[in-house]
Amino acid sequence: MARTDKMKLGTFVYTFGFHPASWLHPASDVNGANDFAHLLDVAKRSEAAKFDFMFMADSPAAAVGDPKALARIPTKMNRFEPLSLLSALAVTTNDLGLVATVSTSYYEPYNVARLFASIDHLSKGRVCWNVVTSDHDETGYNFNREGLDPHALRYERGNEFVDVVFGLWDSFEEGALLLDRENGVYYDKDKHHTLNHKGKHFQVRGPLNIARTPQGRPVIAQAGGSEPGMDMAARTAEIVFSLASNIDRNRAFYDNVKRRMPAHGRDPDDLKIMPGIVINVGETEAEAKAKVDYLIDKMHPDVGRLMLSEFLEADLRDVALDKPFPMDRLPAAPKGSRALFDELVDFVRSGRTVGELIRHYAEKHTGNGMTGTPAQIADFMEEWFETRAADGFILMFPTLPSSLDDFVRLVLPELRRRGLFREEYEGKTLRENLGLSMPVNRFAKTKEPAR
Repeated sequence: MARTDKMKLGTFVYTFGFHPASWLHPASDVNGANDFAHLLDVAKRSEAAKFDFMFMADSPAAAVGDPKALARIPTKMNRFEPLSLLSALAVTTNDLGLVATVSTSYYEPYNVARLFASIDHLSKGRVCWNVVTSDHDETGYNFNREGLDPHALRYERGNEFVDVVFGLWDSFEEGALLLDRENGVYYDKDKHHTLNHKGKHFQVRGPLNIARTPQGRPVIAQAGGSEPGMDMAARTAEIVFSLASNIDRNRAFYDNVKRRMPAHGRDPDDLKIMPGIVINVGETEAEAKAKVDYLIDKMHPDVGRLMLSEFLEADLRDVALDKPFPMDRLPAAPKGSRALFDELVDFVRSGRTVGELIRHYAEKHTGNGMTGTPAQIADFMEEWFETRAADGFILMFPTLPSSLDDFVRLVLPELRRRGLFREEYEGKTLRENLGLSMPVNRFAKTKEPAR
């Protein structure tokens, strides 16, 4: 059955682009990590294209690993705190949704509820919280922990954290602000509620001291393919960021998460599953491939070695680039994609050198998605959308803003010609543009009906 809705699109933002060598691209702003003008420019270009949102990925820690390699990768080592950035973007853009990552492992629910509610008001209803529990050891060392908390504990805490935030966002009902100057009554006391939450991880009285937001509450995004992650998404998320390694695998993920939603009293249409894909587009296949090769050629071997080491969870610093890959360094199972891991194993068994394997991995990792002509990329996206492997895509442009410009100039007209993407925004809030329902205030829905 053909879809009647439109594809959703978001710009994924690492400062210079998704590729680790993006900051070396001549069209990039080498000062962009600390220059708001660069990120505002990316936002404005995304907004002019009528994208749904701009997605600010984040980790609250500098990366750890080989210092020589990290000195060549600025992404995690120098970037804005995301909520500060979103506050600035909220008042300098008009229609674009604004998504930021904040971890439930290193904040308190009241802080998060107040921060995102404030930005939702500043943006007039365009903010989204990307809920993560964090998955890197380096974060814990900055927050009174020796590394990362166990997976089950992070999700247990995360679920309670989100419940508390939702409860705080319901502190004021819709229409609670009377603003009655004649009688001197600012708000209706019967529409202002104290949460009084006492749980295993949090004790939060409330209420939140900011009015109900333009969206009822900010939109919720989440990533994660584990069982706890999928169940948390089905219960709370409205955007899910999945990893697009295979259409059949993503279609199964799509169906799995959406089938869980009715058990939580939710309509599957209130969740948009949006795989992250890297797009390399050119007027011809050769031009698109040349863009991939250019960035890989720019990437220093130490950077490629670090990327491969992280994927294989093996220290490769002492292995010569011109020697065959040592089979004893291969793990029994992958940290990430099984399909990619199996492909790398076959590559290693063919006798290739470490340097050749690094380049092969870089081509696969930083080209995950589609490289080709506008028609080829539109075909790829249309198939995923129409066969319900995706409701849209989070576009991980290799360089910013040049790869974004290429997509807007070459691919977007083709998507619009096929009737797959909007010409204009449907509403003023992110929730409206994504086609999501307004949340019902928990306190309002529990009141006795008038007699």
